[in-house]
Amino acid sequence: MSFNPNAPLDPGQVTDVRGSRIGGRGLLIGGGGIGTVVLVVIYLLLGGNPADLTTADPGAGAPSGGSTLQQECSTGADANKKEDCRIVGYVNSVQKFWKDEFAGSGQQYEPANTVIFTGQVSTGCGTASTAVGPFYCPEDKKVYLDIGFFQELQTKFGARGGSLAEGYVVAHEYGHHIQDLTGQLQSGSGQEGAGGLSVRTELQADCYAGIWANHAASTGFLQPLTTDQIAQALDAAAAVGDDRIQQEFQGRVNPEAWTHGSSAQRQKWFTIGYQQGNVSNCDTFHATI
Repeated sequence: MSFNPNAPLDPGQVTDVRGSRIGGRGLLIGGGGIGTVVLVVIYLLLGGNPADLTTADPGAGAPSGGSTLQQECSTGADANKKEDCRIVGYVNSVQKFWKDEFAGSGQQYEPANTVIFTGQVSTGCGTASTAVGPFYCPEDKKVYLDIGFFQELQTKFGARGGSLAEGYVVAHEYGHHIQDLTGQLQSGSGQEGAGGLSVRTELQADCYAGIWANHAASTGFLQPLTTDQIAQALDAAAAVGDDRIQQEFQGRVNPEAWTHGSSAQRQKWFTIGYQQGNVSNCDTFHATI
């Protein structure tokens, strides 16, 4: 992925809390409702240990060191050289697209901050460990991301990696933010299975990620996407399909326990979003998925 070298980055949309010290043990409780469900569903999908989901320690410390994003991430040229800045660039691009999309329909987009963390992080949905993987918390309307996940995407889940694989993950999580703003996120809670609302919610977020990819160059941050870059996103989508993860870590596929959709479904709905480029084509709640 090539960012336009002169594109101005806004690192204020990303908060770096790496180095925070968060204590406490016990079952995740904070947030409640869909917030807790989103965390637990993604966590279990990634095969983590429920004991690693903890409640926040009131005495948890602040970040141990100041963020360097403001100093290091000024332009697209920085995004082309540094992974941290690349995440800033993707966040900026995704939010620019959705801001314009909302404005085009007479609505006002509410920005969501992305929090980069390692180890554990305290959120409005409770405290989560890095094993949760990337997630969106509707209780505080923030995206949480441990950049180390992108390496695990290759080593643990067998993805080929690549810059747009990272862009896909960021755009997917912001897809949940869009669902939250439009009242669609709640409709996806509490029902698993291949045709359940949880899967339909995740597939819509994949479709929204595809829409962003369709319009990524028009945001001014990115150069036009190549066929190989789209293949990177599709490969990442397949790597985190329920069937592929179940087969890899459980040795069998159980569609009744699906929460995110199969590899084929995830690729299908990203492709629909990318090819059509229109929100109206992402109604996974009524379509045949």
